[in-house]
Amino acid sequence: MKNTSQEYDKVIAICRSLFTNKMQDYGSAWRILRLPSLTDQIFIKAQRIRSLQENEVRKIDEDESGEFIGIINYSIMALIQLELGVVDQPDLNVEKATKLYDAKVQLTKDLMEAKNHDYGEAWRDMRVSSLTDLILQKLLRVKQIEDNKGKTIVSEGIDANYQDMINYSVFALILMGFADKK
Repeated sequence: MKNTSQEYDKVIAICRSLFTNKMQDYGSAWRILRLPSLTDQIFIKAQRIRSLQENEVRKIDEDESGEFIGIINYSIMALIQLELGVVDQPDLNVEKATKLYDAKVQLTKDLMEAKNHDYGEAWRDMRVSSLTDLILQKLLRVKQIEDNKGKTIVSEGIDANYQDMINYSVFALILMGFADKK
């Protein structure tokens, strides 16, 4: 039987490594991004994944894994922005940003484990393309909530949607065997 928690941790370790390396290269320049800008970055990644899945010819020899990693990391940045707010200048060092990253991952993994228990790991029988479509649906929901100035009547908030996008992306990478290849 597969161990979802261990597979999840392997995928996140790869994403975290990229995040910390980019923090060393660029600092926390992403801290100036407003939520709609982060949402749009995630949307671009998800649209590219869908295009890669639908197009028979690829002009750039890449698979979807890099884009799913981007969705995970941008979604974590968005969760950090939700907590800290947007700034005019980069204000986080690598250590502080990594602690925030780890905290958001832990909350998101806890949510995954609770849902995974209740749903009986149904995602394992899904297609990666369906997970992509669910991410796109979540993005459209987030855009609508952003257009509504963050207000919802009966729906979960933006943070839950970002967490779902992280989890769907991790699931897609697990189904693609990504962590096993690294």
